[in-house]
This record gives sequence, structure tokens and C-alpha cells, in this order.
Amino acid sequence: NFTPASSRMEVLDTKDVQVFKVTVNGQDATFAFGEKHSFKGTPLEVTLPFELRRGQEAIVEISFESSPKSSALQWFTPEQTSGKKHPFLFSQCQAIHCRAIFPCQDTPAVKLTYYAEISVPKELVALMSANRDGEMPDPEDSSRKIYCFSQNVPIPCYLIALVVGALESRKIGPRTLVWAEKELVDKSAYEFAEAEAMLKTAEDLAGPYVWGQYDLLVLPPSFPYGGMENPCLTFVTPTLLAGDRSLSNVIAHEISHSWTGNLVTNKTWEHFWLNEGCTVYLERRIGGRLFGEQFRHFQALGGWRELQNTINTLGDKNPITNLIPNLNEVDPDVAYSSVPYEKGFALLFYLEQLLGGPDIFIGFLKAYVQQFAYKSVITEDWKKFLYSYFKDKVDVLDKVDWNSWFHAPGISCFLFSKLHAKESDLGSFSSADLKEMSSHQLIEFLALLLLESPLPVSHVQRMQQVYDFNAINNSEIRFRWLRLCIKAKWEEAIPLALKMATDQGRMKFTRPLFRDLYSFDKCRDLAVKIFLEHRASMHPVTSMLVGKDLQQEQ
Repeated sequence: NFTPASSRMEVLDTKDVQVFKVTVNGQDATFAFGEKHSFKGTPLEVTLPFELRRGQEAIVEISFESSPKSSALQWFTPEQTSGKKHPFLFSQCQAIHCRAIFPCQDTPAVKLTYYAEISVPKELVALMSANRDGEMPDPEDSSRKIYCFSQNVPIPCYLIALVVGALESRKIGPRTLVWAEKELVDKSAYEFAEAEAMLKTAEDLAGPYVWGQYDLLVLPPSFPYGGMENPCLTFVTPTLLAGDRSLSNVIAHEISHSWTGNLVTNKTWEHFWLNEGCTVYLERRIGGRLFGEQFRHFQALGGWRELQNTINTLGDKNPITNLIPNLNEVDPDVAYSSVPYEKGFALLFYLEQLLGGPDIFIGFLKAYVQQFAYKSVITEDWKKFLYSYFKDKVDVLDKVDWNSWFHAPGISCFLFSKLHAKESDLGSFSSADLKEMSSHQLIEFLALLLLESPLPVSHVQRMQQVYDFNAINNSEIRFRWLRLCIKAKWEEAIPLALKMATDQGRMKFTRPLFRDLYSFDKCRDLAVKIFLEHRASMHPVTSMLVGKDLQQEQ
């Protein structure tokens, strides 16, 4: 049910979708496709068979089929799965790929509830970003069964998600199951055991959890992101399975989205920082509660480094490094970076210090979530609310250079004095205590080295001799170590870097590794060759973006 654009015409987004029939309140309706756009797809124009009065609702039924090459879906043959016996399917709709599954109003400005029935071969399990409503045999085919789902909290359609595969589950908390192929399910249950503690902490910080269930699903290695905050069912990459829970901050991040992003949503993708900056802030507050305030500051510093790194890559004059970029005719997948996450966090961290510290600032964040729950907002709404909440501190807020924060590229405008005081702590690392360093500190140590000019080959060789970095399987450590080796032009690391770039498809790792390999003259041709060999089995968005990076656009 939706409100049409005009009394006789409704326009929906589609991309590579075939439409066979449209009815409105049971009557046949005429429909036509508009002009195809390079990344937005093709508008579907439905003419209603009768005038709609203001406030009148109509039920529009569409019979359609998505394409096997839908940018929202990745289909796996049985050989591509861990179990090797059954096929597998998963969806990824953010930012604008829901239209590549079915016709919809594919904008975060519109929220909807949904009910779904999914028929699958009976050996397989279907899961969605909704509460599970039971299952039944398929009355039309005894080899299949139907799974039912309902999502009763209104969501933007980028949060609609579906997975089908040979999945098993383990209960790890009162409202949490972990789902994965059986080869990974026990390891995953161990890795994500902190989920309930994180949920409780998040509720304490941001208010009640309204979604009922909070399940976690571990996807095949080609899943393009670290995690995706699909309601009731967070999707995560298997690269989080470090064995020691050291990468659990991604779980804290996805949990935090249950408030910032899923409950209060950016109205357009220009305001993505409202989803991500607030979520990183909450994620680190959860980390601070569970592991100490010093840990939170350490993570904040790591995020600042990540931002410096991104801006070095994109260029400090690049308009997509603005906190609020102009995305007119820009594909959100191409504009995606750590900027909305880390520049957004930096702004909130700066405001927290300006306005009286973490306890005072979390009061604001909780009130903001309450004020705009179930709605979609832009930065102006957030800022007006900030001013009204801190009406006794308007003079302090007026000193903030809002224009630079929101509309200037790079990071020249920030005074990170409070953070820089912490830099001295890092200077005290020496190679001798690498043995005693935690995974978090090792990641930070390698990240610092990556910000410097490339090391001589002799240095990385010596580091390998002394510390055997190649034996470390933690994905965040391995990724930074291999980047250091390739930047140092150490040829022995080429096969290891290519292997990591293709064994998994998390874009955070795959894109920089391929870019570094491409920049190293000795292996440019090999990098292109390996990419082209793997392209067909890569996630469609990953394949498109790595193709751009390697100048192999299709």
C-alpha cells in the first residue's frame, strides 16, 4: 500500500527486473518502463485504472522476475559453499539495490512494514530481516517448504534482506541465534558470544531495543562488507572469525544500528553520516563500557588514522570527503568510504568534549533517537535538535565551524587536541614488545607504519623473520601487513596478497590490496589477470568497483 505520486500515476524504481502484470485493487493496470539510467535502473510507471481520492488506499499487485545478474543478489553453486552440497543465495540492498530485486520506492525517505513467504527446497533454510513466523510444507510441491516472516517495525527498503542456504543455528543469548553453514557455526557462536552484553549496554545508552529478535548470520567469504545491519538478522563477514573475539567491535557497530540507522534513518544518502557517524559513536561507547574508557580512546585514535588514510587515498580536495557530499548523479557505491563513519564520529567526539563529556552527550543521543524514532531525517533536523537540547550552551555551539565540518573536503578544519594528547602513548611501542601486544595494538602499530612512506624491503623481511607476521590469521592484521609488504615492493608477498584479495571479498580488504598490487609494476599484469579470472564468482558490486580500480570496466 502506498500513496501515489499523482492521482493516476505511480512511479517505482526497478533495475534489471521484468514485469509481467500489474493489478490495482484487483483490476488490470497498464504499465510502462521509462528511460534506463546507468546506475539507477529503469523507472516503472503504473497508470491506475481509476482516480484515487485523497487519503484513499489502493492495493497494487505486481507479478515480476529479477535477473540472474541482479546487483542485489549473489547466487552460489554448491561448489562455492563450505558444505559443497547445496546452492546459496544472499541479498545486499544498501544503498539502492532493493530495486534490483523487486519494484519499490527505493529511498530511505520512505518506511514500510513487510510480510513475506519464501518457498525453498526443503533441505535449505530461508531467513529474512524480520521475525520468523514459522514454516510449512509447500502445498504446490512436496520437495519444498515455505518460511514465513513479518517485520512490524517500519523500515526503509534498503533493510529488506533474504538469505537461503544450508544453514544451522546456535543459541548464544536470550534473543540471539547465530546462523552459518555447519562448518562455521560453532566457531561463530564462540566469536560472537558477547552479543547479549553488547545489546544490554546499547539499551542502557540509547533506549529499549524494539526489534524483538537479534540474530547474527555469517555469510560466505565474498560478502562485500564487514557487516550489514539488517533488522533482526545482522549479516557479517567470516573475516571476523579471528578466534579471540578481537574483531567484535563490528558486532557492536551493527547492534548500534538498531537505533541509529534502522530506527532513525538518513532521509537521503547525502546524510549517510547520520547513520554511520552516530553508529560508530555508539559502537565505541559500548566498547568503553565493556572494556574500559582507555579502550574507547584507543579505538577513536584508530578511527582518526583510518580517516587520514582514506583522505590520503581519495585526495584532500576530493568533494566526496565532505561530511555531506553532493551525490547528484553519483553512484552511492562509488562514493562509499570511511568518511561518513570516521569524520562523523570525529564531529560527535569533538562535540562530546565541548559540551561536558560522555555522560552529558549520551543524554542528547538518547533524546535524539526518541525524538526521531521511526522517521527519516537530514542533518538540519539533527542540528536543530542539538541546539534545542543544549539551549543553555548555544554560545558554545555557535563557536563550532559547522560549514567546514559539513561542507569542506579533507580534515584541515579539525583541532583534535584531545586526541593528539594520546599520540605519545603510541610512541612508546617498540619492536620488543610486539610479543606482548594485543591484536588491537598490533593493528594500530601496522596502521601507523602504513601512514609513513613505504618501508625498505629489508625492513619488512626482517619483521617477517622476527615476528612471523605471515602466520597471523587475524584478517585486520594480515591485511595491513600485506599492504606494507606490497608498498615496500617485497615480491615474495605478491602471491599472499593476491590470495587474500580473492579468498574473501570484503571490499575493505579486497579493493586496497588490488589497488596496491596494481600500483606495483612487477605485478600489475598479474593482478589484472587474477581479477579477470575471479570476476565471475565475485559479488557484483565488488566486481564493478575493483574493475574501476584496475581500469577493467565492463
